[in-house]
Amino acid sequence: MPDSALRAATFLDKGGVGKTTATAHLGVALDRQGYDVLLLDLAGKQGDLAKHFGLWEDVQAGEDRWPNITTVFQDQWEKIAEKLPTPVDDLIMPTGEGPDLIPAHESLDGLDATLGNIDDAAERYSRLDEFLTGYVAGDYDVILLDLPGSTSNIAYNGLWAAGHVVAPVRPGPFEAGQAEQLRRDLETIRDEQGVSIELVMVLLNEVDERTKAGKTYLEEFQTEYPEALAPAQIPSSQDVQNAQMNGGTLFALERRSKTADRAINAYETNAEVLVDRLGAKE
Repeated sequence: MPDSALRAATFLDKGGVGKTTATAHLGVALDRQGYDVLLLDLAGKQGDLAKHFGLWEDVQAGEDRWPNITTVFQDQWEKIAEKLPTPVDDLIMPTGEGPDLIPAHESLDGLDATLGNIDDAAERYSRLDEFLTGYVAGDYDVILLDLPGSTSNIAYNGLWAAGHVVAPVRPGPFEAGQAEQLRRDLETIRDEQGVSIELVMVLLNEVDERTKAGKTYLEEFQTEYPEALAPAQIPSSQDVQNAQMNGGTLFALERRSKTADRAINAYETNAEVLVDRLGAKE
């Protein structure tokens, strides 16, 4: 199976910055632009990506389903896959908005410790990459990974597998420093592990360019990340929460505010640019 999919991971070493929301909306935007998209939730057993699409009850009902996302990290995965008629199809759920989803599973809780028992770093961090390359990538145009909001063995697997990072950031006095720390961390990974990994997009969430503070933050990020900054900033909208309550993204809302329409336009613009940047890095 050829590895033809473009890959990116949403990641910042901090929770609550909008990683999952960005993953869901970029995924739907890419699907609407004609790409076959797979979303993969590694952010934690709480399954926030499934919740974005109203699938959490289905995920909980299938908690005993096997294989699940943690199965692909096991030493025996290749033997397991050989014995199953459709091993990858068994992992995937349709979101109802276009992209496919491999949801989180409660067993993610113990996965990080299990990976920590693998002495060789290359083997420890390459499990997900081997799975995507060998079993998934040829079926999709774009694969987006939603990673934990902290550095961990799971997060490093996602970074290795993706090779490209989208960093959602909420403007504030400390956020620019966190994005800069991420850039330094990626440089360390490249230097120490010899892995090709790039910060391809810094995505500003909940920005109001009409305010003085919003303009100031935007100017700071434009100065610090002239090549990586997303071309469109995501405004804050209550409709994001309204959409989640209805089991969908902003794209699925029948009635939207003007701010929500601005957010959708921003995601569509950023999705198009993301594909261009990922293609340029291949």
